[in-house]
Amino acid sequence: MRSRRWSVTAAGLGLVLVASACGDGGGDDGAGGQVEVFSWWTGGGEEAGLDALIERFEQENEGVEFVNAAVAGGSGTNAQAVLEGRLQSQDPPDSFQGHAGAELQDYIEAGYIQPLDDFFDEQGLHDAYPDQLVEQISYDGSVYSVPVNIHRSNVMWFNPALLEEAGVDGPPETLDEFVEALEAVEAETDAIPVAVGAQWTVDHLLESVLLGSLGADAYNALWEPGANWDTPEMAEALETFETIMAFTQEESAAEDWQEAARRVSDGEAAFNIMGDWAAGYFDELGALPGEDYDWAASPGTDGTYMWLSDSFTLPEGAPNEEQALSWLELVASQEGQDLFNPVKGSIPAREDADPAEYADSPYLESALAEWQAGPQLAGSFWHGVTVGNRWKNDIDTAVGLYLQNGDLDVLNEALHEAAQTE
Repeated sequence: MRSRRWSVTAAGLGLVLVASACGDGGGDDGAGGQVEVFSWWTGGGEEAGLDALIERFEQENEGVEFVNAAVAGGSGTNAQAVLEGRLQSQDPPDSFQGHAGAELQDYIEAGYIQPLDDFFDEQGLHDAYPDQLVEQISYDGSVYSVPVNIHRSNVMWFNPALLEEAGVDGPPETLDEFVEALEAVEAETDAIPVAVGAQWTVDHLLESVLLGSLGADAYNALWEPGANWDTPEMAEALETFETIMAFTQEESAAEDWQEAARRVSDGEAAFNIMGDWAAGYFDELGALPGEDYDWAASPGTDGTYMWLSDSFTLPEGAPNEEQALSWLELVASQEGQDLFNPVKGSIPAREDADPAEYADSPYLESALAEWQAGPQLAGSFWHGVTVGNRWKNDIDTAVGLYLQNGDLDVLNEALHEAAQTE
């Protein structure tokens, strides 16, 4: 078993999901040179946010050619093999996007990306980012990526009219209240109590139930080496998960998260537990906040941010390292993050963002206010913060088997074994 040295919640082995293309990385081509940046931001708000960063970078770095090597499809998975091949062939881009946290571990251990401790010191990022965030993305005492944003995983989206019809007085704050609300929706309406989609949305639901049942400290401890998942507390959490799953709709495997979220804004479902990217999707649908949908922290998790973050790296042997550092300086800056995030539909990882830049979005305005208040942090396992791909896949396999056989004891045992084999 490999030695794992992720601090607090960073654990496991994994391969970062990244975007890449075989562009001409080249070296300095005269004038200001160039910088090649890989991402999977090719559509919607994320592409518009990237374009805003590129425009500012070119303004501040006259003569530097920006090579946008974004690749569409699969949330970055389509480009994974290409990037791996380039890194193995010692032909890296100047910077690439990845999820901050354990997803980067394989690249770190292979020596493909550089530590950024000096950069963090020079840019004052230890003061700009929350201490818990820096701690949770550190590996063996060093930081290897620059977070540009924060998304929140533990959000409960709900339909206010359906809650009123069911006699539910506001969003449930605890898991017990959530189950009572689901029972009321089932008894008093024709709506689906809680909507899920493809299997990964069930994994996503599971992490919020674990956080809500165990609390942030115990949840974070699950991802430490050799953590014990075979406890009465875990058994209770999984029983709650099973109870909630009994209120989901059938035949959801063919639907992705968008369909499950849409059911809420269309009045077909009362609740959906999904990340805050759903807010941008509701905007695309023309749904009205406070009328067609509303939100709260998933039950039992108020005051805790279950987070995930897009970030950028500095590969070893980057052909244009000076320009890459200029790119990292922009994405790390208050200015850069306030350019990118209002368009992307996320909030800055920095604590000093300008709230006025987010006032046009009721969700982002509230999310930023809570982030700046200093919530407790818990990393999302499904979105690459706490585990790498192998452990994540083991959990997904265990959940898939549970969905087939309904055996909660087997699920608990499989989750425990997955934690021990990492």
